[in-house]
Amino acid sequence: MTTLFEPAIHLQQVSFSANDKNILKLITGSFPKGKITTLVGPSGAGKTTLLKMFNGLLSPTEGIILIDNQPITTYEPTTLRKHVGIALQAAPMINGTVFDNLALPLVLQGKQLAQQDALRYLLDVGLDESFLHRTINKLSGGQRQKVSIARTLINQSSILLLDEITSALDRQSAQDIETLIVKLNKKYDVTIIWITHNLQQALTIGHYTWVMMGGELIETGESSLLKAPSNPRVAEFVQGVNS
Repeated sequence: MTTLFEPAIHLQQVSFSANDKNILKLITGSFPKGKITTLVGPSGAGKTTLLKMFNGLLSPTEGIILIDNQPITTYEPTTLRKHVGIALQAAPMINGTVFDNLALPLVLQGKQLAQQDALRYLLDVGLDESFLHRTINKLSGGQRQKVSIARTLINQSSILLLDEITSALDRQSAQDIETLIVKLNKKYDVTIIWITHNLQQALTIGHYTWVMMGGELIETGESSLLKAPSNPRVAEFVQGVNS
């Protein structure tokens, strides 16, 4: 991948081991600020492990991670997680209303969320005022994901991590989320790192793509690399997924 950009996240020789198993192996690379980078590869490649390091859920066994050119170890955990938001496939929620869930990040900081601010973030993700006091258990999977993404926006995170957030959704709901993420990227200039098993999604949504296999970074570049990978292992992987 070209280095003619400002990195939001930079990794230098990052490895991670657990239970005597090497999960990530000497990964070096950068994620461009303000762009969407998709992260693809077979199951067990280490993609989710890598993502969890970026907001401090895991720490590397060795190597250096820089967030906005600052060592991740220098961030206080709550500051880091405000700066680097994450949305997961399961879109975990607390019992209560949509407003309760949107307010949670500020409640944890001893602050309150104004109702007009909550509504603004809901509108950002394509949900209207009627959802504000709707209970979470009455939402569809796609609506839950939209609330989950809106909740990350409450913290005004400059980096947003997405882990398979559309894999359990029907095609229309998935397309709605894709459109939403592209809109948020453009509107707020937020850096997006998105794990997906859908190579067509990675190709059409991502500006850049990382391909990981067996805990290693195999190939990076503009997402068009998925049309004609230069690495034989990546070419075989893409062909296998598309066949």
